[in-house]
Amino acid sequence: MMLVSFVNLHFSRNAMSVSLSCAEGVKEMVQSIVELRNVAGTEAAVGWAGGHTIVVDRPEGKAGGLGLGFNGGQLLALAVGGCYCNDLRYVAHDVGVEIGEIAVTVRLELDGAPLVATNVVLSVRCTTLDGSDPADLINRAWSICTVANSLNRGVTVTLNVD
Repeated sequence: MMLVSFVNLHFSRNAMSVSLSCAEGVKEMVQSIVELRNVAGTEAAVGWAGGHTIVVDRPEGKAGGLGLGFNGGQLLALAVGGCYCNDLRYVAHDVGVEIGEIAVTVRLELDGAPLVATNVVLSVRCTTLDGSDPADLINRAWSICTVANSLNRGVTVTLNVD
């Protein structure tokens, strides 16, 4: 018998205040660097990290957009959901459980001027191949989800002009 668990995970930008301290000294910082450049003949951009690429654009007819790729809100939702999917796999590998299916839906709510993300809700369905209850995997993955934790803690974003 395959056990399926449904969980709604929720955070908003004002939901949590966390202060961090490290009693063991300085830990090495991990960095991720991506690059973006305009796509010639369009007003879209292509972004890459290593050998992976993605197209960023506005919807067709909006501010010169051709609908060639994802907009910023979609990318934010994909970042949260994609990070969570990866973390489910990390946790499953750590405990030796094989995942049968992962289905994640991310609802990103935007409001204001300028438009900002005000709420993100993840809905997840996960099954295991051995039929075990995936609730522990789901909760452990949520606790280590880099993107969700970063947003919940209010990551600082800075603009540098070259």
